Amino acid sequence: RVSFMNNQKPQKPTLSGQRFKTRKRDEKERFDPTQFQDCIIQGLTETGTDLEAVAKFLDASGAKLDYRRYAETLFDILVAGGMLAPGGTLADDMTRTNVCVFAAQEDLETMQAFAQVFNKLIRRYKYLEKGFEDEVKKLLLFLKGFSESERNKLAMLTGILLANGTLSASILNSLYNENLVKEGVSAAFAVKLFKSWINEKDINAVAVSLRKVNMDNRLMELFPANKQSVEHFSKYFTEAGLKELSEYVRNQQSIGARKELQKELQEQMSRGDPFKDIILYVKEEMKKNNISEQTVVAIIWSSVMSTVEWNKKEELVAEQAIKHLKQYSPLLAAFTTQGQSELTLLLKIQEYCYDNIHFMKAFQKIVVLFYKAEVLSEEPILKWYKDAHLAKGKSVFLEQMKKFVEWLKNAEEGNQQLSSYVE
Repeated sequence: RVSFMNNQKPQKPTLSGQRFKTRKRDEKERFDPTQFQDCIIQGLTETGTDLEAVAKFLDASGAKLDYRRYAETLFDILVAGGMLAPGGTLADDMTRTNVCVFAAQEDLETMQAFAQVFNKLIRRYKYLEKGFEDEVKKLLLFLKGFSESERNKLAMLTGILLANGTLSASILNSLYNENLVKEGVSAAFAVKLFKSWINEKDINAVAVSLRKVNMDNRLMELFPANKQSVEHFSKYFTEAGLKELSEYVRNQQSIGARKELQKELQEQMSRGDPFKDIILYVKEEMKKNNISEQTVVAIIWSSVMSTVEWNKKEELVAEQAIKHLKQYSPLLAAFTTQGQSELTLLLKIQEYCYDNIHFMKAFQKIVVLFYKAEVLSEEPILKWYKDAHLAKGKSVFLEQMKKFVEWLKNAEEGNQQLSSYVE
């Protein structure tokens, strides 16, 4: 009998298991998107198209309805008028409302008013933020299921919400869907989206948002692989009235090309490649990526100076710099064929000597070396001295250059030889 009673003891957990099942069943019954949809649609029908009243209704309903659980249903209704089936069509057997983005007028002012409804709702119920972002990502994947007018309205609304920070630019990932790109839906949608985004802010603010989520170099992916060129992007968006976006992408591409050039240049220098090969490579890259000589001479200077571990003693670093730069003079000379390039190099030398304190006294020695090596000529040096110098270390460097500049002026007038100038 004792044995029998002991066997009965484990029965307790069964009871709690039964309770758990009941609770689970109750949850299932309460999870009823149809009932939730009916409540929201009835409320929207009563408010009508007065969006102030819509915002107030949504604010009050959050206390009674489970927004957390039905976030997708809520946003489907506010955008499309009812719950969306996969692919973007409205479920036939469901009630729907005309108080939604897709049924509204297709203009910026109306979309700005709708953006306010979403802003207020998400500010009031902060937990909806993630659900709303997921909803927009989903809607972008459904674009082919919407009419052109519906796509336009969604694009304008998304642009406004990106501008005011309600959405993160990471949602644009959905536009890189292969089918949307292939059929031209992504690019057409992007035109409307960027127009409303730039209208709310400006291209600089757009650039900051894109950079935050590493989208700044991905915009060309809005086109199929065979059309992913700066020329195609620029033509498409300029013709659509978005010249600033075209210029931004062109500039981004140029920055990328410049970084790549600098990286390759440093590798060639560290390998000790012949200067003629390096010069040929750089000139091809200049042509291919439309990089100016001024930009290139700045890149070469930076690369040349980064290949050395500089001495920390001021009295030794000047000697080390002269020896190093003498070796690279032919390379720099190949890209200072214009006065403006020479001036760019002078400003880079000034900046470098100011930023690296051990080089403060080496500035004049470097300039004289480059003058002797025919990297720099009289006119840009005199121009730099007179009015083209930077403010950085100005008094120190002008004082250093005083005697040499006087000699240059005299040499121009009296045709004196460089050997007559004593450093």
